[in-house]
Amino acid sequence: MLRTLLPFTIVLPATIYSLISLVCARKFFSGAAPASARSAAEPGVTILKPVKGMDAGSYDNFASFCHQEYNGPVQILFAVASPDDPVIPVIRRLIMDFPQHDISLLVNPSIHGPNYKVSNLINAFPQAKHDLIIVCDSDILVTPDYLQSVTSQFIDPQVGLVTSLYRTSNVHNIATALEATGFTAEMIPNVLVARQLEGLSFALGASMAVRREALASIGGFQALADYLADDYQLGNQIHRTGWRIALDGCFVESMMKPERLMSVLSRQLRWARTMRASRPGGYLASGITLPFPAALLATLLAPCLLTGFIAAGSLYMVRLTVSTIFSRRFVRDGLLPRWLWLLPLRDMLAFFCWALSFLGNRVEWRGSRFILKPGGKIEETV
Repeated sequence: MLRTLLPFTIVLPATIYSLISLVCARKFFSGAAPASARSAAEPGVTILKPVKGMDAGSYDNFASFCHQEYNGPVQILFAVASPDDPVIPVIRRLIMDFPQHDISLLVNPSIHGPNYKVSNLINAFPQAKHDLIIVCDSDILVTPDYLQSVTSQFIDPQVGLVTSLYRTSNVHNIATALEATGFTAEMIPNVLVARQLEGLSFALGASMAVRREALASIGGFQALADYLADDYQLGNQIHRTGWRIALDGCFVESMMKPERLMSVLSRQLRWARTMRASRPGGYLASGITLPFPAALLATLLAPCLLTGFIAAGSLYMVRLTVSTIFSRRFVRDGLLPRWLWLLPLRDMLAFFCWALSFLGNRVEWRGSRFILKPGGKIEETV
């Protein structure tokens, strides 16, 4: 009897976690009011855009920040390190196409640490005019209600930072589908569970809005210059100074370009090693919620193959159902059920990245190589 129950016991933690994530999602999205109903206050906002190179749809991504249903003053400040960066003509075109907007470009090669993105932020920050600072990745597209939704969270004076969930609705091939389905079936559920069970102590780099006062409490962007996961550190350091981090219900869109599988795998491993270095204990414990190793162990340790398949099948019946609900009802990215067959492969990838994250400290990021140090700091190598 014990041997028969063993495979079902093995898959139980991952199954329960999947169901918990569904409950957390229902609670979060049922309580997220439409942006227009939240607040009439529209404070001044500075949007900092650290940019390097071209992304998929760069012009459209940038222009989406100019099409906001927002009456408060908005400053958009692009920060580029090299005067030869190919994105500069796109930014100049944006400035010409939206002359009524406060848009400017800063080109400054000054380096303040191994994180070059943060160096761009440090260089641009002195020109920020407003007390709400929004940092968005260059490959992010936003909806017209984005600014109103994000800024309305600051009605609570204890909120020091507001971060947003991100999704990808259009994929080009299996490689990009592997990454995009990871947002829906892995990243978003994990964030919602963390929010519900312990509150957010980190930020998501796709969109981070921060009070100037909260940023000053950690020493400004300079406090992030030596870290690879600047988004995690920004949120975590602000959280540790006593501010609250809020999660906004307005999704931003991460625009992907066609990529090879090896590029996606390299990025996934970089993220895994970064999170392992930033929060080693929690990341190690997260292994028990991974569905692929649970299904594999249940199959291998079952008294007979049929029992193992039933245990693994029950886990994936729940897993696939919950992921489809996330995709269609909450995230609304249109990826599932079209790419549902890819989810077990995605789970296998997540497990191997989790395991490999403990076997090395080297990562590649935008053409540079780094060594990860304890706590998440980095050192560039040749």
